[in-house]
Amino acid sequence: MDDLQGSDETAWVQDDVERICAETLDGLLKEPQYAEEMVPHWINEICETVVAKLNEAKKPFKYIVSCMIMQRNGAGIHTATSCYWDAGSDGVFTYVWPREKSKDVANKSMYCIVNVFGLEF
Repeated sequence: MDDLQGSDETAWVQDDVERICAETLDGLLKEPQYAEEMVPHWINEICETVVAKLNEAKKPFKYIVSCMIMQRNGAGIHTATSCYWDAGSDGVFTYVWPREKSKDVANKSMYCIVNVFGLEF
């Protein structure tokens, strides 16, 4: 039983990653309008905050976080990720912000896509 509980405590939990991404992006991007000169700052802040919050969980993962912010101007975007790893222990999560079905009024000036990779060590 202890082994099972221990494995739950060290497992990749997508819901936790989603919550961290949502809190970070809502906190940083909910109010401001798209400003090209601020994008590098926002991207760095998002990546550093997400990694720091993930590390607070003290799980046995190395994390990779990438972030892209794009002005909402009618242009399309396509993105993909691909990994070769141990699907039983490693994980990936892509968060698109703002959520389409969000109850809150979404920021109408920009999109943000965050990819989080967790590689167990």
